[in-house]
Amino acid sequence: MNAVEPIRDIQLVYDIEDYLKEKNKRDYIMFLIGVNTGLRISDILKLRTRDIRDSKGKIRTHIILEEEKTEKDRKIIINDDLRPILKEYLANKKDYEFIIKSPKGINKPLSRQQAYRILHKVGEIFEIDNMGCHILRKTLGYHYYQNKKDIGGLMDLYNHSSEAVTLRYIGVNQDNKDKIISKLKFIRKR
Repeated sequence: MNAVEPIRDIQLVYDIEDYLKEKNKRDYIMFLIGVNTGLRISDILKLRTRDIRDSKGKIRTHIILEEEKTEKDRKIIINDDLRPILKEYLANKKDYEFIIKSPKGINKPLSRQQAYRILHKVGEIFEIDNMGCHILRKTLGYHYYQNKKDIGGLMDLYNHSSEAVTLRYIGVNQDNKDKIISKLKFIRKR
């Protein structure tokens, strides 16, 4: 089984955003929350309007939640680029509504399996191998690391216990191995 890799090309991230914005607003918001917060898909899917917007209709500065996988409390900033997009998307939603709703039922969150299918289909359209739910989280980490080179901050964001685990998770180890192997020359030039 091939592992999900981050989207390394930022222009491709923007292209996917443009495509999803035009095709399906809910899927666009799911993608944006994922790449801008680094939350796991299980945590994104359980978000309700009240987790993002206060009772006066103002977008919160942070998402505060208990991670489903680790059961650890987490506080994630909602960046300035994402806030107006969420404000518009949530304008007519009730506080109790799930943000990423399933078309089935009255107020049910999208299932993880359906989120996978959506992202996998986007991967096929954009020729990304093995696109799955972790790609959102890994993409944020990869670009953060490439920009800041702050492995400690990234380890903290992901709640990882070692640098090696974090570097492997975001695909940097694979990049480094590829560079090493591609520079080795075992064929004699004639």
